[in-house]
This record gives sequence, structure tokens and C-alpha cells, in this order.
Amino acid sequence: MRKFLRQGIVGLSAAASLALLPTAVTPAQAAPSATPAQAAPSATPAQAAPSAIASGMTWTVLAGGAANGTVRVGADSATDPYNGDTPATATLPLLCLRVTGSAVPSGITPDFYAGWARGTVAATPPVQGKALTSLSVANNLCVQYYGTGWRVAEFHDGRYGSNLESSGGWSFWAHGYVPGNTRFWATINDQPANPWN
Repeated sequence: MRKFLRQGIVGLSAAASLALLPTAVTPAQAAPSATPAQAAPSATPAQAAPSAIASGMTWTVLAGGAANGTVRVGADSATDPYNGDTPATATLPLLCLRVTGSAVPSGITPDFYAGWARGTVAATPPVQGKALTSLSVANNLCVQYYGTGWRVAEFHDGRYGSNLESSGGWSFWAHGYVPGNTRFWATINDQPANPWN
């Protein structure tokens, strides 16, 4: 009887230990020569390469704090007006402009590369570039913060010539104050260098 009980206990122990072993061993786990395609499903092209992140053009303060209350904003060596220089995932202030037709202050001689914007600039609080889904959205943000007549500043807003009849690019002077050592979202109307492009 004891012999029979002993054999039964050994049999139960063996069965219990087998129950603790993993039961879902796949051929890929069992065979070390399995190819990666057999071990896991292959990635689709969309999973293998992330999509490109849109970029936007940014400007900065080039000169400011003048006694006449003007500031020069524009492109610097980091600016890319052709493709954008800052990923739309970045959070930066938006550069806004209100054109009022104001005359050129003394001490400023507008030219193609540093025109007169005929108005005032200001910056919004920081906003993620991805939130700027269109020119209309950017303009509305300027209106929201500063009121009617405000819009996002554009690459070609600088004017020059005897009656400011010509449009330049790259930078402009305007009344107002924006913080230095900061980059700002600005727009360009003839290149795909905006966060929404």
C-alpha cells in the first residue's frame, strides 16, 4: 500500500511540475534559426518611417529699444524662409502686426532688406506651431490678443521707396516692443515655410 501511495505522490508531483511549464511555445521560440519575419509581423511602411513634421519660418529681434519706440524684426542666420526652420511641435510667440499707415520715424531709412511696416508689432504668448493650422487661424489669434486690425506679420511687410510704394523682404522696422532673444512665428506668402504647409 505504501509503495502504491509513493508512486501516486511522485506521479502527482510530476504532473504539477509540468503544469508550471509554459504551454504556448511558438515555433519561433523553439527554433533559434527562425527569421525576424517569422518571429514578429513586419512593420508597415507607415510604421517604419515616421511622417515628416511640418516646419515654420521664425524671426527674431534684430534691433530694438530705440528712443523713438521702434524695433527691427526679421530673419537671422537660423531663419529658413523656403522650408521653415523650426518644427511645428515647438511653442513660440506669434509675431503680430497692425498696419496703421504711420510715417517713417526720423533715424530710419527704409530699404529692400529693412523696410518700414507702417504700423506696430506685438507678440502673443507662446503657441504651439501645430495649433496654427492656417493663415486665418494665425490672424485670428492676433485679433484675439490685440483686437481688430491685427494680423500675423508677413515676410514682405517692409515697405521702401519715396512713397513706400515698394515691398521688400527679410526684415522690417515698426513701432512697438517685442522681447529680445526670442524667436517668433511669422508667415511668408509665397513659400511653403509656414507651420500649416
